[in-house]
Order: sequence, then structure tokens, then C-alpha cells
Amino acid sequence: MEKFTIYIQNTGESFVCLEGQSVLRAMEVFGRKGIPVGCRGGGCGVCKINVSEGHYRTTRMSRACVSAEEERAGTVLACKLFPASDLTVEVLGCMGRALTAGTPCTRPGATKDGSDDGKREVRD
Repeated sequence: MEKFTIYIQNTGESFVCLEGQSVLRAMEVFGRKGIPVGCRGGGCGVCKINVSEGHYRTTRMSRACVSAEEERAGTVLACKLFPASDLTVEVLGCMGRALTAGTPCTRPGATKDGSDDGKREVRD
């Protein structure tokens, strides 16, 4: 199984993502405590990132979270991002603030541990 290095511009950190593993899941395995995790299904937008370098594939994401134009510019959801090479990413919005400041993501429906109470409306 191939391994790819994911470099986070915001923090200068990197971690390994296995072939077939989403970048969000690899971040969770990496042990980052400040990364909020929402639905894990591409519908809430909490894990929005921008890929500045590397090759990847994505699976279906809600257009309410990532427009076609944003996706063409490299903005995707980490839960739906699968690397095909090493990647350089910038974590955006709520997730980026959690990474750099260590502050929890505050959004409608979020609990203290960053989990979701079932509400799907997210605004950043």
C-alpha cells in the first residue's frame, strides 16, 4: 500500500496518508486534537481545505459546501480527498483556526468535542 505525505502549510506539520484513505481520516489518525470533524460525508463543510500542490481525486461533495469553481481552484473537503501523490494543503475556515490557534470550531450544532448533533447547516 502506497503512503503519501500531507504537508499542512498553516502549521508546518506533516503526516502520512495511506492510499485509499481520506485526508481527514489520516489527520484523525495523526492525532490532531483541534481538528473539528463534522459529518465525514461531504455535507457539512467543516473540513474545507485548499490543495496547492500534488495530485488527488475526490468523491462527491455537497455543492452547498464547495462550488464547482472552488473545486477547480483546489478547494475541497478533506473527508472526500484521496491523495495520488504527496500533497501540500492549507486548512481553511473553522478548521484552519482550530489548527493554528488551538481553539475549537464554533458552529451551529457543534458539541465541545467537535462532534455533530445532527444539524447540517454550517456557516463559517
